[in-house]
Amino acid sequence: MTSPHDQSQYQVRFDWGYSGALTVASDVDVIVIVDVLTPAAGDDGGKEPASRLTPAPKTRLIEGSLRNRNAVAEWVLARQVEKAGRFTVAVIAVGEVRAGEGIRFAVEDQLAAGAIIDALAVVGIDYCSPEAAAACASFTGLRNAMGHLVSASASGKELAALGHAHDVDLAAHVDVSDEVVVLQEYVFRVRG
Repeated sequence: MTSPHDQSQYQVRFDWGYSGALTVASDVDVIVIVDVLTPAAGDDGGKEPASRLTPAPKTRLIEGSLRNRNAVAEWVLARQVEKAGRFTVAVIAVGEVRAGEGIRFAVEDQLAAGAIIDALAVVGIDYCSPEAAAACASFTGLRNAMGHLVSASASGKELAALGHAHDVDLAAHVDVSDEVVVLQEYVFRVRG
């Protein structure tokens, strides 16, 4: 019996962080990790990993963002064609993980996850869970404000104060990259 939280009846699923990935991604073909600003911060300060996600052998793990949302959708579509069947996708917004406090909502990750889900729908991969549909609506409703929302977010302000304002600006650009990075694993890190 499946859990109502696993969103298993849907082709496109959405959740937050490591525990969300474990909940919705156990039987998917690809996990799209959405972490918009953490890579811009560079070194993690030597802090220990909070949790490590290593997908099952049949599951692929890729990075997605505002910058490569269409490339991710095209990559997923190509894998679906190769499979010659329904290709399931779990979009996981990383958020910010606080030591001992769980996940802090990160608006930039919500918006980028929604952007990817929107791009998937454009290529015809659109049987979305309600959670995925709500993330998509956040992007489509606020698309014209990406630059402001990312830079004015708590994470954006934090990184700008650390001297990474240019990286924050670059992270807010939509559809400027054709690159899709395939990962072997992903480490959800403690920051804050």
